[in-house]
Amino acid sequence: MIEGSVGHWSEMTHDWFLTATERGNPATEIDRDGAWTEGNLVRPLVHGAAYFARLYDELCALESGDRVYFTDWRGDPDEAIAPDGPSIGSVLCDLVRNGVEVRGLLWRSHSDHVSFNAQENQRFGTELNEAGAEVLLDQRVRRLASHHQKLFVIRHRGDPAADIAFVGGIDLSHQRRDDASHGGDPQQAPMDPRYGSRTPWHDVALEVRGPVVGDLLRCFIERWDDPHPLDRRTPYRLFLQRLARMPRHTSELPESFPDPPVAGPHVVQVLRTYAHKHPDFPFAPKGEYSVARAYLKAFARARSLIYIEDQYFWSQDVALALQDALQRSPELRVIVVVPRYPDQDGRFSGPPARYGQAKALELLRSDRVAVYDLENAEGVPIYVHAKVCIIDDEWFTCGSDNFNRRSWTNDSELSCAIVAPDVARSLRAELWAEHLETSPDLDPVAGFAQWKASADALDNWHATGQAGPRPPGRIRHHQPEPITRWQARWARPVFDHLHDPDGRPRALRRRNVY
Repeated sequence: MIEGSVGHWSEMTHDWFLTATERGNPATEIDRDGAWTEGNLVRPLVHGAAYFARLYDELCALESGDRVYFTDWRGDPDEAIAPDGPSIGSVLCDLVRNGVEVRGLLWRSHSDHVSFNAQENQRFGTELNEAGAEVLLDQRVRRLASHHQKLFVIRHRGDPAADIAFVGGIDLSHQRRDDASHGGDPQQAPMDPRYGSRTPWHDVALEVRGPVVGDLLRCFIERWDDPHPLDRRTPYRLFLQRLARMPRHTSELPESFPDPPVAGPHVVQVLRTYAHKHPDFPFAPKGEYSVARAYLKAFARARSLIYIEDQYFWSQDVALALQDALQRSPELRVIVVVPRYPDQDGRFSGPPARYGQAKALELLRSDRVAVYDLENAEGVPIYVHAKVCIIDDEWFTCGSDNFNRRSWTNDSELSCAIVAPDVARSLRAELWAEHLETSPDLDPVAGFAQWKASADALDNWHATGQAGPRPPGRIRHHQPEPITRWQARWARPVFDHLHDPDGRPRALRRRNVY
């Protein structure tokens, strides 16, 4: 349910979007000229290799006086940005030395001893700062939350029409630079061993031009200008910051360049999640849940097909919203693509993740819902890290948020919702062609059947000892590994409080609204 819903718009194109009132955050600047922007050009970038190639091209074209602003969850300064090419750290350092202003906000993260990114992010920040950039480690989130936003804004002095932004699910880190062959990034990070020595990695980002770049820049500025200390005031944290020579406050940003002009026909709305916390976010003092609100509104409009690719599809709230959509629209079908295994499926890390997904999928037992995972030509599972939702080939999203309560309420998230039927349909066609390894039938009913037939064929080929030629396609029916009754007893509280916490204030939690 959306808190503060209002009536419908007169323009059908914009019925998909939230109004500023429905966003529920009057403190933000991104709605100052309207709740969405027209005149944008949106280009999906499927796979990390495509994303890094485009980012590299744009960075290489910068000149003295241009500006780069970025946010990230994890950054590895030695991650190669191109095959046999330079690292992302060296590219950004060279830009700074050549007079380009580079500023970044990296999540301060938890210790690597609990499978997070503290050392890598600190190393990334230190390397860039020593070259003259200003890259800060930001822990201004709820306890056990993260800054999960992934954003690059590139601005050109004297040429706003050349400005561009990248937003999506791809970090500047190891493992992300894979391509459609899914042989994996040569540079790896720890993963469940069933993904092999080079984890096949599926991901998506967006390249955007036009007025929406101004909204995305304002998202960066709002976080940058938050006056609160970047880290918690504990003696241990203060010691670590002094040791790393990392600043605790941001400097003042220079005056912004003018927003970019019209670049294309696409309409874009910027969506965020900011939890309710103390001290509050000045730009979201009561939190912001526009990611959740946008999905709830779009699900309610869905009539024929909801297609989802997601890393963490395990929230019962998400499942209930899809269940409502299925009941409302008898012709609606839902296809969900997820990883086969959690990224860390150890004795203590695995059961909570599997518990959450099993509970969500129990609510979606329907012959109009299908859940799949993927494998490459060698039969190695592909880790699905993409965060994409396409509804009726009209509205689609791509960003950092996952389909879980953590992303909808607790971590900082950033996504774009787009109304552009040509782009939505072409993106779905590209993804389906890759997964099916044949020309996809884009009709919702026929395509739903085509997916099932492809998964049936590949499952049967494996079940019969891989006799005969491997059938085309990478799709397998997703079968979550069960957990024992004893595991469920302890996995549930761990899941609720650590894996998928609720960042809403108590009043919204009690009423289960966003």
